[in-house]
Amino acid sequence: MKYIIALIGLLVVLGLAYAASNNRKQIKIKPIILMVIIQLILSALLLNTTLGLELIKVFASVFSKLLEYAGEGISFVFGGLANKGESPFFLNVLLPIVFISVLIGIFQYLKILPFVMRGIGLLLSKVNGMGKLESYNAVASAMIGQSEVFITVKKQLGLLPANRLYTLCASAMSTVSMSIVGAYMTMIEPRYVVTALVLNLFGGFIIASIINPYTVKPEEDILEIQDVEKQSFFEMLGEYIMDGFKVAVIVGAMLIGFVALIGAINNVFDMIFGISFQEILGYIFAPIAFIMGVPAAEVVKAGGIMATKLVTNEFVAMMDLAKVAESFSPRTLGIISVFLVSFANFSSIGIISGAVKSLNEQKGNTVAKFGLKLLYGATLVSVLSAVIVSVVL
Repeated sequence: MKYIIALIGLLVVLGLAYAASNNRKQIKIKPIILMVIIQLILSALLLNTTLGLELIKVFASVFSKLLEYAGEGISFVFGGLANKGESPFFLNVLLPIVFISVLIGIFQYLKILPFVMRGIGLLLSKVNGMGKLESYNAVASAMIGQSEVFITVKKQLGLLPANRLYTLCASAMSTVSMSIVGAYMTMIEPRYVVTALVLNLFGGFIIASIINPYTVKPEEDILEIQDVEKQSFFEMLGEYIMDGFKVAVIVGAMLIGFVALIGAINNVFDMIFGISFQEILGYIFAPIAFIMGVPAAEVVKAGGIMATKLVTNEFVAMMDLAKVAESFSPRTLGIISVFLVSFANFSSIGIISGAVKSLNEQKGNTVAKFGLKLLYGATLVSVLSAVIVSVVL
């Protein structure tokens, strides 16, 4: 039965992408089928094999050790602030982002990260039927962040037509930055975080190649990576430390605002209608949860968490998931966890369009115009990844 629902879910997701396509004649079927097969193989490998579980253990242990190192710095500055036995979210989940950001800066400075991103991007371009720039951008978004990635390709931004720009922005919204992966792993199981990272990479190309198909001519298939302005090693460290701290503070501020706002809205709806706002959203998103493979008895509660992620952000939704995790079956927990690992929410529209606008005002305005379509496509990527995972769980 689960395979039938998964097949229906896959057809629905691809159908919704097809319905929004701006050039159906140019859709390339073979790369799409190949990437779906790759997604199925990778999800089975990561979640259902000893090798996959060992790889995830290694990945998780690396981040666990990094969080320990980050904890030493946090303890030195904030030691004694929390009572014994307490685990403040800002200290234990958000502030480690500062240390991870520093490591990314070091690998970037040593030219290790650009080499890896170019290499993986080149391999992906052989599979997805898209250009080298698009493939590099998807990998770079997952490693250095959805706004920072545009700095590395700013030479080409002004030359890109709207369709190629859409793909770049869709990749940035469909993935998550490596700097906050550690934070996710403190909230949901690491194996689902790793699986989502891999699946979203291919899912972004699948959905973008249906919604926004085009052919890149050989003479246009150029990748020019802008080198960051040369700094001394310690200047770079200072910059990445501050960038990481800004991210932690911004996420913290957004959580304060969104959690308080959702609480207030829920209370108002409960007093007037006898049902919370999140429960209403749960009913709206229940059909989507069902085609993702969530059992019928759990679709409303799961739908509420999915909707929370869309209208707020993934951190708020992960916190809500943690509160009700025991009431979900392991299968539902895995499916929803994978769905949550992406930047597909309304606030990302502003972040991405703002990042592009800071480099090229005209292109930033173009991104703002297709912002909702961008969110639509990125949300379909999350649903597609969840459907793929439902096959192997």
